[in-house]
Amino acid sequence: MHTTMKNEKISIALNHLIALHNDRVEGYESAVNETRDLELKPLFLRFARTSIDCKAELVLEVTRLGGAPARGTQISAKFNRIWVNLKTALSNNNQTVILESLEQGEDVALNAYTETLKDGTEYLNPAQQKMLNEQHVMLKLDHDAINELRDKSLIEHD
Repeated sequence: MHTTMKNEKISIALNHLIALHNDRVEGYESAVNETRDLELKPLFLRFARTSIDCKAELVLEVTRLGGAPARGTQISAKFNRIWVNLKTALSNNNQTVILESLEQGEDVALNAYTETLKDGTEYLNPAQQKMLNEQHVMLKLDHDAINELRDKSLIEHD
């Protein structure tokens, strides 16, 4: 594959992840402002920070490749439904529903990384694959934290 085409393909893939992180940051910052659950506020801030950090690395790589980093969000219909469900759960202050909505959003993020890593084996260099694998691990930790809280919430409300 020609270097320019390869760099363009990489930039497109990384920009998709940048837009995903823009969605996550926007969603979690909104959740911080809307939740009344003091246990969830620091969690939302931590998740927003994960995306801010991941996005910064992705932006640097897209720029290094000569591309223009994505600026907006790329909310899919599925992701949009998740954030709408989250807003409803926040207004009702239902921690279990909040956590279930967050888990769905984290599933979308994890799947995006899994797909990018799987599809990118032909064009991502080892350093880029390492960066994406490390970010995938960070997102998995966020996902697992949500699952743990959700499970705890379900037990407490039984």
